[in-house]
Amino acid sequence: MTRRIYPFYFIAIALFFYIVFAVVPSLMGIYLSFTDWNSYSRAIHYVGLDNYRTIFSSDENFMHGIRNTVVFTIATIVLKTIVGLLIAVLVNKGIKLKNVHRVVIFLPSVVPMLVVGIIFKSIFNPETGLVNGVLRAVGLNQWTQHWLTDINWAFKSIIAVDVWKGAGYIMVILLAGIQSISHSYYEAADIDGAGPWLKFKYITLPLLMPALTVTTVLNLLYGLKIFDTVYVLTNGGPGYATEVVYTQVFNQFTLGSYGIGTALITVLFVIMTILGYFAIKLMSREEQNG
Repeated sequence: MTRRIYPFYFIAIALFFYIVFAVVPSLMGIYLSFTDWNSYSRAIHYVGLDNYRTIFSSDENFMHGIRNTVVFTIATIVLKTIVGLLIAVLVNKGIKLKNVHRVVIFLPSVVPMLVVGIIFKSIFNPETGLVNGVLRAVGLNQWTQHWLTDINWAFKSIIAVDVWKGAGYIMVILLAGIQSISHSYYEAADIDGAGPWLKFKYITLPLLMPALTVTTVLNLLYGLKIFDTVYVLTNGGPGYATEVVYTQVFNQFTLGSYGIGTALITVLFVIMTILGYFAIKLMSREEQNG
């Protein structure tokens, strides 16, 4: 009996703080999402599902923010995984100064988003920005755009910036996964006459599934909670084109509508739980099949 209780001592303090600062506030937030909590009255009244009806109403823009968040998450998961995997495979090869390449590629991941936003606002400037300047220089004037103010390009530009910033982080995790694969598999494949593509398809990719599961879950959690990138680059504009859930939460709390804000967070929590469950289940199944 003593041996069973003893390990509990090691986690008791951490578990206490986790319950007090994570579990209890989360449960309080879920309860407050069913109330009219706001900054205009001290009284808090239970309103049932009214906040959720407002969120899912066709007269509001909340569904647009939810859709943008899901699209952003899926797009960045796919793009960052593809780009990160491609870079990891290339950097893993015997290229000169590969450690320098790793540092340079990883560097954007540690740059504060405020700095990245300022830089890319300058790069995407329609008149003096680098992107349009290069396009004009090579004679592609018709391709120049108002990247952050055009309703058709603003959200795509945000996705591109996020992929640029986060691909290096994914690369590091996948590179560690690739380097953990035993060379004996590749030596056996060489004996059988397998080419680079067959090695990647039947050795690298299946054995990399644990690392891919980690990067997918990390990208999923990050993508659904995206705020800083959107806020710094477009603040949800033009119009509501780049609104995501957390910019809407920020706006609702700024307006004093705390009940709707907590309801939005609760909806996002449910989406995150469902997508996370199916993502882990799918990736685990692929790992077992591999």
